[in-house]
Amino acid sequence: MHTVWKGSISFGLVNIPVRMFTATEERDIRFRQLHKECNTPIKYSKMCPHCQREVETSEIVRGYEYEKGHFVIIEDEDLEAITPETRRAIEILDFVDLSEIDPVYFDKSYFLSPQETGEKAYALLRAAMEQTGKIAVAQVTMRNRQSLAVIRLHEHCIMLETIFYPDEVRPVHQVPALPDASVPLAENELKMATELIANMTVPFDPAKYTDQYRVDLQEMIEKKLEGQEIATAPTIARTNVIDLMQALKESLASTAGQTSSPVKLEPEPTPATTQPKAGRKRAAAAKKTDKATSPDKEAAGKAGPGPTSTTKTLRRKKVTSV
Repeated sequence: MHTVWKGSISFGLVNIPVRMFTATEERDIRFRQLHKECNTPIKYSKMCPHCQREVETSEIVRGYEYEKGHFVIIEDEDLEAITPETRRAIEILDFVDLSEIDPVYFDKSYFLSPQETGEKAYALLRAAMEQTGKIAVAQVTMRNRQSLAVIRLHEHCIMLETIFYPDEVRPVHQVPALPDASVPLAENELKMATELIANMTVPFDPAKYTDQYRVDLQEMIEKKLEGQEIATAPTIARTNVIDLMQALKESLASTAGQTSSPVKLEPEPTPATTQPKAGRKRAAAAKKTDKATSPDKEAAGKAGPGPTSTTKTLRRKKVTSV
């Protein structure tokens, strides 16, 4: 891992020398923009529209636009003058419970490891946090910017998570068209919705979730390199259920086997008042023609046409271009 920051954790009068490493990485497949005529990667030049020429990095300065077209120049010395002296320290301010912090505040994650002289102090802080179950609220200065952060444990490693300041989180009341508590909800609908949640509740296992689009995109690229034809992704059929109760019933039926505890559905109407479903009519019709169908054809019919082994589903998602 590449060290992105060196400093110390300030824990009361105790200083713990640490190194910081980025805990996450993007795995998106990125594309280059090419000139269509010759497939040469294009470049973006830093042009001055006033001087009508490309400028070098040494000719570029920072400017804050305080009015349209008017700037105040900010020099490196100006930024150094306001940078806190503790820019190489993670200053612990408070200890709180993790449950008190809404996940909307979390930004970026970093691993912290002790430097050579900080192993014992690092282990002490880790053990104390394990025993108390608390996390620390801290301030850290990185890249000339002071950030709010929390320090917590992850698999016996001390982690630092930068978090947003309150004024950086947009208030919920700005979200348009949110329904309020006065929206009428049928008791039976709410009961079925909670049962559906119970059916779909499992222990969190991040390994079970994959970026299928990225997998399909990589396979498509490999096929293009091999000169193979790319099959068009089939359209995924979705049931367009408008009735909320019917949608809940169908969802419960499709997830009923996912939990060990059975879910009791509302009783169906009596046969005298129940209209036969289209699916049952089709099933009855299938039974009448059963004898006329050979075993091979019947097995093929059950299997369905399905996609070929070389056809993969390419889901439509945003791909970051560079």
